[in-house]
Amino acid sequence: MAKRGRRRPKKSLKKTKKRSIWSTYLIQAVAGLGILLFLIVVAGVLLRHFMSSRYVVPPMTKSRVVRSPRFEVYPKNDISPRETLPKKPRKALGRLPKIAIIIDDIGYDKTIANKFLALNAVLTFSILPYSPYEKSIARSVHSKGYDVMLHLPMEPDEYPSINPGPGVLLTSMTPDQLIGQLNEDLDAFPFITGVNNHMGSKMTTVSPQLNQIFSVLKGKGLFFIDSRTTPDTLCKPSAQLFKVPFAQKDVFIDHKPEPDFIRRQIHRLIMIADSHGEAVGIAHPHPETYNILREMLPELEKKATLVRASDIVHTGG
Repeated sequence: MAKRGRRRPKKSLKKTKKRSIWSTYLIQAVAGLGILLFLIVVAGVLLRHFMSSRYVVPPMTKSRVVRSPRFEVYPKNDISPRETLPKKPRKALGRLPKIAIIIDDIGYDKTIANKFLALNAVLTFSILPYSPYEKSIARSVHSKGYDVMLHLPMEPDEYPSINPGPGVLLTSMTPDQLIGQLNEDLDAFPFITGVNNHMGSKMTTVSPQLNQIFSVLKGKGLFFIDSRTTPDTLCKPSAQLFKVPFAQKDVFIDHKPEPDFIRRQIHRLIMIADSHGEAVGIAHPHPETYNILREMLPELEKKATLVRASDIVHTGG
């Protein structure tokens, strides 16, 4: 009996040793697995760093497509507010009549803008807001001493099927929205001295919005030239109300970009200037316009004095 009593603790001791050994093996296995996972993670991080330092993958970005907006929505009958000519042309005594030619829709083609600048003729450049070359062209124009204008997008009757482009002023805007957008457009590029409307056959017939626009122009000391995209325009009364220096387009020079038509329009512009002492023509950056203007500059400068747009505006008239 005594012997059997002594053997029982030995069996218990053996079981305890076995359990201790298995626990040790299990701990070692778990620790080894943990170390292995850690080494795999470290190796992955180092490999990624090494690969990224050698091979830089450029981010996938969509290429920006810049499209020039439609130049203008022309009125069916392009009638000058001074179209009727006296029987005998009236010339200012001792002086040639003044002509201001504005090149609209500038900003999307730097090459053609530089060609017009290289003519070394006094021209005015009206730049569309948010166009890709607005700032560089504005600096070049200003450095030549010519006027830089904002070609302000305004809602046409055909909107939204025809969109004037970024920065457009809409008749549906609240006063705060309208003034906020106008101020953003005026801040788009430097050296702006005046404004004319891009499209706007609807906006220029709505007096309350026009009054808001002209109040901002008055506060900034800017002039306005009405492109007259509709005969129903109300820009002149608003300009008179706020005493903003003002003039109106007499002739669209190239709404048909054909050489013979452009020549006739330039002659028409000269006749109006000869009759009234001054005239405003609006042209666009067509290659045909550049070629004919270059061709006709000697004749044009014999019959009239080319001036900046700011030299032909009047306050309260």
